[in-house]
Amino acid sequence: MKKNFRRGAALSLVLATAGLLGACGGMKMGGGASAVANLAPTGAVTPNPTTGKITFTALEHGVRVAGEVRGLKPGSEHGFHLHEKGDCADNGNAAGGHFNPAGGRHGKFGSAGGHAGDLPSLVADSSGVARFSVDDHSISLTDGEANNVVGRAVVVHRDPDDFTSQPAGNSGPRIACAVVTRN
Repeated sequence: MKKNFRRGAALSLVLATAGLLGACGGMKMGGGASAVANLAPTGAVTPNPTTGKITFTALEHGVRVAGEVRGLKPGSEHGFHLHEKGDCADNGNAAGGHFNPAGGRHGKFGSAGGHAGDLPSLVADSSGVARFSVDDHSISLTDGEANNVVGRAVVVHRDPDDFTSQPAGNSGPRIACAVVTRN
């Protein structure tokens, strides 16, 4: 009887553990926080068909930024940044400068001492679509943290970022803008 009880208890423990692991597999890391930004064209250039959707998903350390931007010139490269203010008025200029809570210098995404708002450049394919997914360890979706990007703007620029000009990389007018909002 004791042997059967132990086997039954062990089997129950295995099944419970498997159930918990299965449930955790469907959870997003970082507490499941997520946000979205739906890009709309600005009036900075005409015509301007630039649109897109960007998702922000909390990771254990940082945020996965992924999405698709359409309406770009085929084969073109564009500066792509998080900006300090969540305001896309005045052709995106109301978004202010790059999001930079640590006071770093503008540079290439992931470089030491860079802006939290520095993202990899967008590169359009032959159809004028840029798809991307990057894990950014300098930003957060957590309320109260200085590097939280919810409520800030994400901007697509007309030109490539030179990664050296200060404070913003000389990437030209802001052709698309959106405010990052919680899902």
